[in-house]
Amino acid sequence: MPFKPLEAVGYCWVLLGLFWLAGKLFTKPTQRAQSLGGDLLHLLPFLAGAALIGGYFFRGTWLDSRFIAHTSAVELAGLAMTLAGCLFAATARLILGENWSGRPTVKAGHRLIVNGPYALARHPIYTGFVVALAGTTLAYGLWRCIIGFAIVLPGLAIKMRQEERLMMQTFPQDYPEYRRRVKALIPGVF
Repeated sequence: MPFKPLEAVGYCWVLLGLFWLAGKLFTKPTQRAQSLGGDLLHLLPFLAGAALIGGYFFRGTWLDSRFIAHTSAVELAGLAMTLAGCLFAATARLILGENWSGRPTVKAGHRLIVNGPYALARHPIYTGFVVALAGTTLAYGLWRCIIGFAIVLPGLAIKMRQEERLMMQTFPQDYPEYRRRVKALIPGVF
């Protein structure tokens, strides 16, 4: 059976999803959370973008046409980016440990994590997601993926701002210094 990079891209996302679900069992109770309306601001763009990237709803339309030549080298490069991004996000999720939540929250006994991937970016899970989504977009090479990727990014930006606000409120002494020292998403850049 020949190796199929596009199938491997899908497996990366399935494994990351299973890892995320399993990790939910090991989180602290929530002390303070973003409102449901605030959650929808970032969740809806993420779901819409994911549907475009991973969905098969647009077969036979211009959205399902290619923006890049379909070659095994392009697929493998996309797979490598997807795998690297998923691994980076999973590592950040492991380091965050019991503090993790799928929505902007402050957990009981919340600690400010600044080591591991959090020494490189304040939101390394999103860094990993962006790299993995860019890799998936490259591997598939479809216009719907580009549009989905573009829709996901503002949702992540909204969620990052919500989390930044909560962290500033929770750690008013330490978080401003951490913000000055560590970029939000791309180490040394942004």
